Amino acid sequence: MTRPSPIKTTVVGSYPVPVWLTLVSNRDSLRDAMLAVLKIQELAGIDVVADGELHRWDVNHAETNGMIDYFVRPLDGVTTRLAATQLAAWRARAGTGFRASPPGVVTGSIGPGTLDLAADYARFRDLTDRPKKFTVTSPYMLAKMLADDHYHDLEALTLALAAVLRDQVAAVDADVVQVDEANLTGSPDDGPLAAEAINRVLGAVRNESAVHLCFGNYGGQTIQTGTYAKLVEFLNRLEADHLVLELARRPAADLEALADVSRPGLGIGVIDVKDTEVESADTVARRIESAAAVLGAERIRYVHPDCGFWMLSRSIADAKMRALVAGRDRFEGR
Repeated sequence: MTRPSPIKTTVVGSYPVPVWLTLVSNRDSLRDAMLAVLKIQELAGIDVVADGELHRWDVNHAETNGMIDYFVRPLDGVTTRLAATQLAAWRARAGTGFRASPPGVVTGSIGPGTLDLAADYARFRDLTDRPKKFTVTSPYMLAKMLADDHYHDLEALTLALAAVLRDQVAAVDADVVQVDEANLTGSPDDGPLAAEAINRVLGAVRNESAVHLCFGNYGGQTIQTGTYAKLVEFLNRLEADHLVLELARRPAADLEALADVSRPGLGIGVIDVKDTEVESADTVARRIESAAAVLGAERIRYVHPDCGFWMLSRSIADAKMRALVAGRDRFEGR
């Protein structure tokens, strides 16, 4: 099957941390790690690359990719010191079981603090000539993870976080800025709030904007239960240039539900990051073909993994990227 506009390959964001960075954590080793991650993507043939989210690297939190903590710890109005009563109240909330504690507690009005996403992007902007992606966690997801002793209102906290992120991404000149949302899939009734907050951030993006939606990935496990059928209204509210959707591991009914999404630009997950078996080019091509049959080939702008690679070994992540490109090429008859 061929199509007039070639499908681009990209990554969702994260990559396994190179071992030397865990042993020697300084500016030079971080730059070397970024160079390696970018070069691996170039050699695999990835069209839009990322630094593996290594700009979030923190030797004190080596077990995470900083999807939550990195964004909230620097903010004004957030402290990481919780009293026992605050911790108990947070643990009693639904949807927090995959973490032992919150990334912080909101004690005052949210402000940017020392967060500087433009400087983070600048760390790898000039390390490759390929188009580059920069990822930001959704303000809704950040709000859901924080303990809140100030706003006492999810909407107020979410929109305060959105205001900070809006100002931050306005200074990021990446080819693609992607907002990541992995919590709403378990709370679809919050779709209007999440979409409003995400759209405020997207409105400041200077180039192409994207929203990544998945059902969570922690330790190779799915975190959120739900279906895309309950998220169609949310997806149609988004003002992104394209979506980046987990699909390789999802049931066929989820793909069929996405036929009701009106946005023209779709990114389709065709690599399962929760499975260590490396897909063949034929498997990837068949997944693209299945999506094209339901959604229309002309609407598929990107193919990518379901989520980030940070839970996998480097050799498996690298092989899956090569399979992604080979499968895309096979689908397009290259």
